[in-house]
Amino acid sequence: MEQFEMIAKTFQGLEEVLAQELTELGADEIQIGRRMVSFSGDKEMMYRANFCLRTAVRILKPIKHFKAADADEVYTAVRSIDWNNYLDLDTTFAVDSVVYSQEFRHSKFVAYKVKDAIVDYFRDTTGQRPNIRITNPDIKLNIHIADDDCTLSLDSSGESLHLRGYRVGQGEAPINEVLAAGLIKLTGWQCDTDFIDPFCGSGTILVEAALMARNIYPGIFRKSFGFEKWKDFDRDMLDRIYNDDSEEREFQHHLYGYDINAKAVEIALANAKSAGVADLITVEQRDIQHFSRPAETSLMVTNPPYGERITSPDLLGLYRTFAERLKHEFQGGEAWVISYKEECFDAMSLRPSFKVPLFNGSLDCEFRKYQLFSGKLEDFRASGGSVKTDEERKRMAEKHRFKKNRGDFNNRYSDDDKDDEEISAEYALLRSKHKEFERAFARKNRTDEEYRGPRKNAGERGGKPGERGGRPDFRGKKFESRGGKSDFRGGKFEGRGGKSDFRGGKFEGRGGKSDFRGGKSDFRGGKDRRRQD
Repeated sequence: MEQFEMIAKTFQGLEEVLAQELTELGADEIQIGRRMVSFSGDKEMMYRANFCLRTAVRILKPIKHFKAADADEVYTAVRSIDWNNYLDLDTTFAVDSVVYSQEFRHSKFVAYKVKDAIVDYFRDTTGQRPNIRITNPDIKLNIHIADDDCTLSLDSSGESLHLRGYRVGQGEAPINEVLAAGLIKLTGWQCDTDFIDPFCGSGTILVEAALMARNIYPGIFRKSFGFEKWKDFDRDMLDRIYNDDSEEREFQHHLYGYDINAKAVEIALANAKSAGVADLITVEQRDIQHFSRPAETSLMVTNPPYGERITSPDLLGLYRTFAERLKHEFQGGEAWVISYKEECFDAMSLRPSFKVPLFNGSLDCEFRKYQLFSGKLEDFRASGGSVKTDEERKRMAEKHRFKKNRGDFNNRYSDDDKDDEEISAEYALLRSKHKEFERAFARKNRTDEEYRGPRKNAGERGGKPGERGGRPDFRGKKFESRGGKSDFRGGKFEGRGGKSDFRGGKFEGRGGKSDFRGGKSDFRGGKDRRRQD
């Protein structure tokens, strides 16, 4: 069967995990970029990648690479493709664009030129024009431009792969399913212990862990994939993949979830039931201060409140209580915590043994490992204990190995500042304005120093007065712009459509809400899981 190039998109920080998944799946020519992994395989590999991968957001199939200096050259290159191989006149299509180039300032204009080229192809060859549909098109195309390198791809996934289909309810701030699976993969859990999430919310981390424990692929819940509308779609091949449960297995342990919110507990149980793994999961309403020692050896993975969409009257007190419970009730255990604010981690007063930078939506987070033990670290090590695995030491030693030789490969495919699944329009606008202000502020600082010289205490920590680590402190200053006011008092920026927080040098965006609720799927009690077409 013909081999071809494919691109698996993911979230920043999960690239290596995704590459490992593709290796286990049998993909060839695997290369890691930023927020993506390139690989090759045949049609069956493309189907399996969509069906089996837990940490991929979507799978793209490039159909043309070309150079273009302006929009007209993009039009010419796209117009030269034989579109009869991909579309019919009654096939609806839409074009998504990702652009990083000084020559192409507006990504939507690039998308319009691609659409015009396809429409003109059919108008010239048939005298008729195809149908363009923004929502739920039959075929989705993706144009990616970095400088003058252009890649036009077919989107084989359709809806984002994080939309598994088992979620029947959600809490206030549900974690993305792909990110949840990635967190579990990053721990190296071999499904050989119990599993605990003391801030389980709607149960996404628990359900993803249970699916891994049983080796149930996430595609089992999907109603459809984008490639099912392609001309060369092979239904028999997809049905074989869909109905093959030979790799599923029994799980000899159990998963436990706790949350203070009774409604969240109810939703978590409903989602576990919808995913067909309710027999593996126990969820109870319980405050973190009542967390008690588990009966069996357990791995903990959790996503506590950050003080953003979900908060607490005493957020730092919550983290202090959490750490106190870990020290007294989880000795000998391993806890992995994802959070956003440095002060939350500081409140725990625990030394992490491993850190992974990750994005949760638009928030620049860290995923930290805490190895819990009694007594001193020296005594723990002397008794044969280890706070890092060999794999973690290897990953820390090699964390920069993929930065070399990225070159054209990374420029061609990477999405440095955009994730179309996570970043809202409001947040993108605020971030753009924030960057403009930072550039203006930096220029003003440089001008001030040219005339007044360096500030007196600028050399102590590599920063300037009012800065932490060299970052500006806007406290006590105001900035007003057309369309809204910005107030830096207390370190906050407020504008229409969202908030931005410069504390600690971070930027927070609050945009629109995303509803990941899907259809119900309950496969309990039977092996025949053929979809109703």
